[in-house]
Amino acid sequence: MTKSKRKVAIQGGYGANHEIAARAFFHDEEIDIVPCVTFYDLFQCIKKEPSIYGIVAIENTLAGSLLPNYTLLKDSGLVIIGEYKLRIKHQLMTLPGQTINDIREVRSHPMALAQCEQFFKQYPKIKLIESEDTAMSAEEINRTGEKGVAAIASSLAAQLYNLDIIAADIETNKRNFTRFLIVSERGKIEVDELLESGRINKASLLFSLPHEEGSLSKVLTILAFYGINLSKIQSLPIVGHEWEYLFYVDVVFNSYNRYLQSLDAIRPLTRNMKILGEYEQGKQSFTQNGVDDEFTKADKIEVK
Repeated sequence: MTKSKRKVAIQGGYGANHEIAARAFFHDEEIDIVPCVTFYDLFQCIKKEPSIYGIVAIENTLAGSLLPNYTLLKDSGLVIIGEYKLRIKHQLMTLPGQTINDIREVRSHPMALAQCEQFFKQYPKIKLIESEDTAMSAEEINRTGEKGVAAIASSLAAQLYNLDIIAADIETNKRNFTRFLIVSERGKIEVDELLESGRINKASLLFSLPHEEGSLSKVLTILAFYGINLSKIQSLPIVGHEWEYLFYVDVVFNSYNRYLQSLDAIRPLTRNMKILGEYEQGKQSFTQNGVDDEFTKADKIEVK
């Protein structure tokens, strides 16, 4: 009996950076991509079909945290089972046979446009148009056959939609990384497998604190005592409770037992503490092209 492919929901169209990150994370297996227009749609997709995994951008080294995604994750009840840090590269692409001198407008996601501003200062006549998604902008050009229009998207999108890259790596800052979280309804099973292989060394926690002096510093002091490294802390206000906050905390550790002991120690100082996920700390990909060569072949991926 043939084993069914793992389905992974992404935000954006085929060829989006979410797909690149998903294929890189699940590099040792074939997967089916399930495109979703918005992050809300992604979480709803998994809710309707719990066997589907999801990959969600949570922070970018230039734009910072994607705050709405923290709330979506909290409310979803899904478990984080992994992470992947992808170097973001932006390619300028259009229908074959054109050059940048033929381009009158460029379409892409607002964040991609902003990250390529410096490049377009050389071409003041080109109009920059915001769209919902990088890959969807590339797909639209392929579908309509519109000339004089270009998209900013990934090299994978150029492959999928038969577009020519007329300017490569046009992002202003070359230290542009996005951290993606892999989420699943089947989190408990995945975590048990990671524990058996001794690969868990990171966790994402959620808690609130009493509105009193020193409440956060007490928690951080205890974590430091147990040798737990705080890699990120993000606070969001609790709606309806003025000046009270939810804290999303990422911790890295060498000893799983010491980590569990630290949780027991801080639990009396916190309110409603929840473990959002325990997983293996993600590696950082420095070259998107290297990732592309590893997992994509244009003749193996169909545009749907």
